[in-house]
Amino acid sequence: MLSDSTTRHDLLSWAIPPTFLKHHRLMPGLGPSLTAVDSGLLSALVPSQATLSLFMSSPDEDTVAGTGVVLPYSSTDPVPGACNAEVNLDIDPNVYILYNLYETTIRFAPANLGYERGGTPPACDTSTEPDTRWRLRYDVYQYFLPENDLSESSLFAAIQAVADVQGAMKNGKRVMTLLASDASTAGFNSIPGQGVVYSVVVRDSLRNASASYVPAHTYACSFASTLDGCHTLGKISTKIFFTIAGLAGLFVCFFGHRFFKCELFCMGFSFATFFFFVLITRTTDLDYDICLAVSVVIGVAGGVILVMSWWRFGSVMACVVVVGLMLGFLVASTVLFTPLGDLNVLRRSDAVFWSTFCCIMVTVPLFFVRWPREGNIVTCGAVGAYAVILAVNAYIYTSLSFITLNILKRFLNDYFSAVFTDVPFQSADYVMITVWVVLGVSGVVLQLYRERTRPFFPPSPYLMWLQERERRKTNVLDPSYHFPPLRNRLLARARQLTRRMEPAGEHTPLLL
Repeated sequence: MLSDSTTRHDLLSWAIPPTFLKHHRLMPGLGPSLTAVDSGLLSALVPSQATLSLFMSSPDEDTVAGTGVVLPYSSTDPVPGACNAEVNLDIDPNVYILYNLYETTIRFAPANLGYERGGTPPACDTSTEPDTRWRLRYDVYQYFLPENDLSESSLFAAIQAVADVQGAMKNGKRVMTLLASDASTAGFNSIPGQGVVYSVVVRDSLRNASASYVPAHTYACSFASTLDGCHTLGKISTKIFFTIAGLAGLFVCFFGHRFFKCELFCMGFSFATFFFFVLITRTTDLDYDICLAVSVVIGVAGGVILVMSWWRFGSVMACVVVVGLMLGFLVASTVLFTPLGDLNVLRRSDAVFWSTFCCIMVTVPLFFVRWPREGNIVTCGAVGAYAVILAVNAYIYTSLSFITLNILKRFLNDYFSAVFTDVPFQSADYVMITVWVVLGVSGVVLQLYRERTRPFFPPSPYLMWLQERERRKTNVLDPSYHFPPLRNRLLARARQLTRRMEPAGEHTPLLL
């Protein structure tokens, strides 16, 4: 209950997170109400009103935990959600969240100008003059909860930290500003399992006043799902796939150039798997596990094809270019993972984004023409170490996985270009960056040192076999020159296996 006997126009907003504390058995007649997650009510007090009562209850009549925040506003402050045209509430100060695998979208009702207690609210859409609500602007703030923390206490503390204007400005990060003429929606990158609180602050620059909407949160996953919920995030197939990929990446990081065929197989497998996973997902409605299984099978074929092309034709540069494209893909993804990727020119135009991405990706293999061995070893270290990071992400969340996941989402979702791809960077992420750098540098230095006296690349086995066969044909002093051809030796061996064995011993002809 909030008591106020002043003549100011006071507005009350009571924010209720998704679990409520039921503390009233006898409920009065239902007035303005709302049942939702992160819900709040805002009520304008009339001049003669001294008290206002709000009641909280659990819809399922269960005893649950919850928290509430009470915010008073003056007559000069904007009224959040006062120009609501969609919800039954006359004033709707709530922020609504929708999410899927790719993006999280928030929306809210436009605000109106503040007015005196007992006065008439200004009209919402009769004019666009500067003395109407069209001069208002909306700042959207983002606040990340601690990584891998799904506790209620952490959520309640976060809600309280950004509930008012000062808290949002101090603790949150302003990610965008919307004008009154813009659509009151914003899109962000979905991070399953990572708690995020979104807060909107509406500002009136003429009166130098501001007001906060009810903050809303999301984990981009469901707590009710038993198969793939927030507590069991990550499919078993994904964990198996990235665990094997991480082990292969660790091998490539330290021994890739020495075992060149294994490196080519891993790179060809990665390239083909990624390409066909995007293609199958975009063109079919198959289940995720089936898409992943089919992509893995095709990826194995792609790895074998890359190895056999080097084995048959011996073109090192052609194979190294494919390897260079893998490093170029990782470099381009890393560059666009930085705040550079959220520039409006890149975020709103797919043509500009993909042109920039392809230019960076294609530029990297050009250095391999001059330094093929060094470039191949650097690729082994960087890509192999990143595969280890992805394997760790299958069990413990790290934001570094979104370096490539954001690119995959943009491939698969036509509307992902309008999404802000900001992700939290916390202590665990800095640890994983250190692991990535240490593994990559160690692998590169070790391979450069070990390969310093060896040939740049191993020779093609097929070309070596051709040379050896030609040498045996022309060198009569070589004992192998007198060996029958392989085909004749195989036929002779087959005849020995099928021919009846003669009894041992000496036979003397009968003399007449």
